[in-house]
Amino acid sequence: MSRMKTYYKETVAPALYKKFEYKSVMQIPKLDKIVVNVACGEAKDDHKKVDAIMADLSAITGQKPVICKAKKAIANFKLREGNIIGVKVTLRGESMYEFLDRFFNVALPRVRDFRGINPNSFDGRGNYSVGVKEQLIFPEIDYEKIDKIRGMDINFVTTAKTDEEARELLALMGAPFSK
Repeated sequence: MSRMKTYYKETVAPALYKKFEYKSVMQIPKLDKIVVNVACGEAKDDHKKVDAIMADLSAITGQKPVICKAKKAIANFKLREGNIIGVKVTLRGESMYEFLDRFFNVALPRVRDFRGINPNSFDGRGNYSVGVKEQLIFPEIDYEKIDKIRGMDINFVTTAKTDEEARELLALMGAPFSK
């Protein structure tokens, strides 16, 4: 069992149970999955860029990414149905907790002028999203081997019913929210 999962069971779950006064342990919110997404609109012209993005994402997450294709054509963006528009990875279980630990404790402190992540980026249903401007904050990425600096979206999907519960869950798991 990973360090974060053990920490959740021993520290986070009892603290949430006590703070929100749940009637059952099944009501305690937990992290369901983490989705890491990289959009690449320029990939419709050059498929080698998709390979580079997939290599970066698999190095960061330790899992093979899935290619996302356009569901419908949009003429203003010169986009046809079926064009490759992004790459994503869905993390669950041990790999999710390992990624969470590395993201909060290793990657985020490497961001220049880092003052914490926005505590208001919840969607109203207990899910949190954060954008990263460059993939270089992850130690797995070698600066010399990248072709272009790309950002990514990281979504934390929880079983919490409200944003307050989800904020407390992520804060107890080590999320460095700004004050």
